[in-house]
Amino acid sequence: MGLKAALSKVFAWYVNRQLNNVRQNAVALQQKTFSNLIHEAKNTAFGTDHQFASIKSYEDFKKQVPVRDYEELRPYIDRVVNGEENVMWPGKPAYLAKTSGTTSGVKYIPISKESMPEHIKAARNALLSYIHETGNADFVDGKMIFLQGSPVLAEKHGVSTGRLSGIVAHHVPGYLQKNRLPSYQTNCIEDWEEKVDAIVNETAKEDMRLISGIPPWCQMYFDRLAAVSGGKKIKDIFPNFKLYVHGGVNYEPYRARMEESIGFKIDSIETYPASEGFIAFQDSQTEKGLLLMVDAGIFYEFIPSEEYFNANPTRINLKDVELDKNYALIMNTSAGLWGYSLGDTVKFVSKNPYKIVVSGRIKHYISAFGEHVIGEEVEQALMGVAASEGVDVTEFTVAPQVAPADGGLPYHEWFIEFGKEPKDLAAFALKVDKALQQKNIYYFDLIEGNILQPLIVRSLKKDTFINYMRSQGKLGGQNKVPRLSNDRKIADELKGYINK
Repeated sequence: MGLKAALSKVFAWYVNRQLNNVRQNAVALQQKTFSNLIHEAKNTAFGTDHQFASIKSYEDFKKQVPVRDYEELRPYIDRVVNGEENVMWPGKPAYLAKTSGTTSGVKYIPISKESMPEHIKAARNALLSYIHETGNADFVDGKMIFLQGSPVLAEKHGVSTGRLSGIVAHHVPGYLQKNRLPSYQTNCIEDWEEKVDAIVNETAKEDMRLISGIPPWCQMYFDRLAAVSGGKKIKDIFPNFKLYVHGGVNYEPYRARMEESIGFKIDSIETYPASEGFIAFQDSQTEKGLLLMVDAGIFYEFIPSEEYFNANPTRINLKDVELDKNYALIMNTSAGLWGYSLGDTVKFVSKNPYKIVVSGRIKHYISAFGEHVIGEEVEQALMGVAASEGVDVTEFTVAPQVAPADGGLPYHEWFIEFGKEPKDLAAFALKVDKALQQKNIYYFDLIEGNILQPLIVRSLKKDTFINYMRSQGKLGGQNKVPRLSNDRKIADELKGYINK
């Protein structure tokens, strides 16, 4: 064991003591965060407009500050982007994180000097929690790779602007810089396919021990490594590779293929970062869920997902959440986002400590007929049947077919790229349909009542989703294919990729 690994174990023990305080005092820490945020922002334009000086309690806050999504907060955010100071948080932001939304086009999310360190601390603590629990620290002595966006930053009215992963690249602790790949020059390559090839060339002969990135793009990296090595497994290319860190999308639909490429069941750490804040991370290899960051400059609110689109939905804070209930996640942050609807849904799997799983997206669902099928349900239905049938799913998306050309009953149309196809596609589709009926009573009723016919699966050609994302200019980085749509926009684009 090298010096870095030995020291990291001591540091991990120290950080775990701090995290135990977080675990044991979550509600009190959230109340402290709430009070601090209101106090700091009371003299900003937003604080003045919403009478922060008169807010004494959470109940006061709910009366003064409505829930808004990005578009609804945009009048304030545009003032920040245009260089105005003291709009939503004191001063100017340290950065603007550039991201893309499904309805808002390019979005600019403020990151303040107070919020930026929390991104770094949470990522660090995720690794240290793993070291503390498992005792495995050897990866610290080897090379690590973070598949991420370009660290080249632009400037808007004196504020550095770029992708979150590119911004974070400027804050990697010095003790990890020598271990970190790819090189700065390679990381600056904008074209994703050119970048992956360059990363393969730089890393193929290195002692890679930790690899981090969202699953579909890591899979692309693994495929390119296998191609240049004559089909070797990743474990034979990187014999000391022991830890995979991921976030951004649910890993389960990718796990089987990833582990097939790697050659064994690798330890993994799930993280839940967003441009708006680092929300949670997996702190245990044996317990379910992600530890909610309750002392990281974010005050959380929760709306039952079934009430989200109501005129006056129930709006609660951490102390009132229930287990196994889907909530829309609302954030108030030390970068000046207030009553901000992130668009994600979460479910608490523990309240001692407070741990969550990400269950889907508020706007990524199918409810063309009142069924309100969510991402968690389709993923569990598909992956459960695929596992039992020995089927390998590369990627998929689902859309409603409201008006079939043959005049028959409408249905849910599943576009699936398989690594290993089912022997009988129709039989496979029926099993997935039955599994989905068991998970969603409204969908069951629609099938039973002959309002819908069972779902139909379209098998797609190899590399369909890579080609589709390329055609949309969204290949690589943090870009993801929506798993569920309430319209046919993506489905119609995929028609040309169906296996005949």
